[in-house]
Amino acid sequence: MRIASLSPALGTEATDIDLRRPITDTEFETLHAALVDTTVLVIRDQRLTPDDLVRFTKRFGDILVYTRAENAHHTHPNVLVLSNIRRDGKLIGSPASGRYWHTDGHFLEIPPSASLLYAVELPPKGGDTWFANMMTAYDALPDEVKARIEGLRVIISRVRSRPYNYPDRPPVTEEQRAAWPDMPQPLVRTHPVGGRKALYVGGNVPWRIEGMEEAESTPLITMLQAHAIQPAFTYVHAWRPGDLLVWDNRSSLHKATAYDEGAHRRHMLRTAVAGTKPF
Repeated sequence: MRIASLSPALGTEATDIDLRRPITDTEFETLHAALVDTTVLVIRDQRLTPDDLVRFTKRFGDILVYTRAENAHHTHPNVLVLSNIRRDGKLIGSPASGRYWHTDGHFLEIPPSASLLYAVELPPKGGDTWFANMMTAYDALPDEVKARIEGLRVIISRVRSRPYNYPDRPPVTEEQRAAWPDMPQPLVRTHPVGGRKALYVGGNVPWRIEGMEEAESTPLITMLQAHAIQPAFTYVHAWRPGDLLVWDNRSSLHKATAYDEGAHRRHMLRTAVAGTKPF
């Protein structure tokens, strides 16, 4: 196995490893350390089945399922399908998701620690994924800003996010409102493994800071979000066939980009790893 830096901002690239076979503890420890240190891990040239993906995911911890069941793989309910492909006139997965800066499961009391996304079939262009390193973004803040935001909690509202980020989707139902309670999360999160601090500001929705008037809260959150996605902290991943990406939801933001869904097929498989309560 070979390990190399992926970009100046974040990321590690691993090559010459085949995840279809069981990997050694030493190999896994190297991969896991790279993920914690650099927040994104790209493992190239894989030929994975859903079983292979599930087996590798479980090396990181228990699998967490929190997305809609209708987008699950037909034989593996713990694998999410992201695809514009139709079979018998019906989409086999979610055709578009996450085209705004976010961290997965931010609205959950215990969000996933990591997400894994495997490229099965790709369009010839488009569909890139952006990442931001929230640890280096935090480190670069002025000391007075760090002092101001220490100990603050941000209220994550999935109900508020839905029309803001997905205006084309149906309005939120009363059942969804009941199932999606507002969730307070720390504005600055400490990584439970590496110990570094990271901004945990979520996506581009103007979230509210607990105990703060919105007139003060919204500009502060907006400033932190804009700071976090500066070029110095970001990397855009142009997918290659066989890429497996693992990203640390405790220390990164990401967003998908568009491609020509009418002309080209895209098929991805995703899993998520259970996490711990943010602090």
